Amino acid sequence: MTVLTSYHNAPDLTTEDYVVLGLATCFVKEDGEVTSVEVIEPIPSAALEALMKGIPTSYKLALGTTLGSVLHGDSWQIPAGFPENAQFSDEFEQRIFAAARTYKRRDIAKSLIPQGSTYNDFKYSTERKRILNPARVVTKDDNIKQHPNTHKIL
Repeated sequence: MTVLTSYHNAPDLTTEDYVVLGLATCFVKEDGEVTSVEVIEPIPSAALEALMKGIPTSYKLALGTTLGSVLHGDSWQIPAGFPENAQFSDEFEQRIFAAARTYKRRDIAKSLIPQGSTYNDFKYSTERKRILNPARVVTKDDNIKQHPNTHKIL
């Protein structure tokens, strides 16, 4: 008999709940140079269904797994088959719980990548680079030009 353990941040989820983790190629911009990084992030069911239809994506591979195989208490474990230098996405715990909930609502999505299997036949492309630390520089050219009578009482 398996004992199901729930999470204190997500009491509606257990260690046996299904989730898909993807390995994405993202980019970091530092000192004018762009460097690629491998990021492990959860893929919600709706996004997975779209990816399976062949849209270009920065995901190299995806793994169907359980929450318990990735989250051990307060620590995270890189799944087998993922590079050791890969890093977890920002807000990983919150995002993995949200993604797991989408598979509870949409059971059919679990059949796209069965638990324990890896899918790597995505339409991989980094043409549109995912920059993790974008910096928005606001200039005077960004100001909206207003009509001269906008602030006048006529």
